[in-house]
Amino acid sequence: MQHWDVIVIGAGAAGLMCAAQAAYRGRQVLVVDHGKKPGRKILISGGGRCNFTNLHAEPSAYLCHNPHFVKSALKRFSADDFVELVERHGLDYFEKTLGQLFCQDSAKDLLNILLTELQYSGAQLQMRCEVLDVSTTSVGFELTTNQGPLECDSLVVATGGLSMPKLGASPFGYQLAEHFGHHVYPTRAGLVPLTLHEHDKQRFEGLAGVSIPVQIHSTHGPSFTESLLFTHRGLSGPVILQTSNYWQPGETIEVDLLNGFDAQQWLKAMARERAKVTCKTLLSEKLPKRFVEQLVEEHSAASVAIGQLPSTQRDELAYLLNHWQIKPNSTEGYRTAEVTLGGVDTNELSSKTMESQKVPGLYFIGEVVDVTGWLGGYNFQWAWSSGWAAGQVV
Repeated sequence: MQHWDVIVIGAGAAGLMCAAQAAYRGRQVLVVDHGKKPGRKILISGGGRCNFTNLHAEPSAYLCHNPHFVKSALKRFSADDFVELVERHGLDYFEKTLGQLFCQDSAKDLLNILLTELQYSGAQLQMRCEVLDVSTTSVGFELTTNQGPLECDSLVVATGGLSMPKLGASPFGYQLAEHFGHHVYPTRAGLVPLTLHEHDKQRFEGLAGVSIPVQIHSTHGPSFTESLLFTHRGLSGPVILQTSNYWQPGETIEVDLLNGFDAQQWLKAMARERAKVTCKTLLSEKLPKRFVEQLVEEHSAASVAIGQLPSTQRDELAYLLNHWQIKPNSTEGYRTAEVTLGGVDTNELSSKTMESQKVPGLYFIGEVVDVTGWLGGYNFQWAWSSGWAAGQVV
């Protein structure tokens, strides 16, 4: 039986980072993964350019039942630290918006950096290696795999979540945690488009492809200001993906279609200054025409000259613009979700090392843990930070 100091299950962002860090410390490290190639999620993220971190990756941008848990790892290995790492390898990157950093050319460049680090450190990578069972031994852990038994002192679970099943996502990490007595919070799709009820789907099906910069006030979370995109199935775009992390089934979403612009004051001024102009024409100056036409169909006031509109109706129209409401039906699920909400209870892990408080030598990092970041590179930064933290001690 092959014995290793450390075995990492999962050759994704967190697993590769952890393995290299541990091996640089002189540990004999093996990374195993049931897939054909490492870093598959890295390669397809960000439209193939991988939004690999965010310059504003602060604890407040993460959802976790224990909000203090992420502070230590994020502080000890920050976005600046990861940028320093990729700059040493000469990665060309650019900042898009809101602190989001992307590879200039291809996500392959970033993956190659991680694999180069793995090679330099001396860690080994074994793909198409499916872990069938894990048990504790007098010296650590024994893994039963389709390529034979393996043994290690420390075991790191970096198996990811349930999002994007076509890439091989599985519940193995959660099952393993429960096997060793850990509590696992219920999981659901995060950073995911929302679907509409059939009647709303029919109302807005002609708007597929229309994008509007808006502000959404989440019932259970912060407000987000980005683009909303109508699709054939419902609503998407960055602002919807962000909101999906906080949205609960049955809730109504409130959308400021004018993105903070005071509709009541604007329409009041227009009633004085451009009285003969129709509301439809005015709205088309602020919103896409196809969307305005939909509003006109549902609100007859929109086709009337602004100066002829009674103040009560004008205020109703203003309220609609700043407080448009829509009630989603559901989400598109794990198939299109970028992350998985929920996971291994962080109250049972060390925030400094990611080690289990129940089983010495067992570690959980990355998406399998109950930590989910906002859209825009935050989840990759959690992978780097948690992987680095575990890599210092395994």
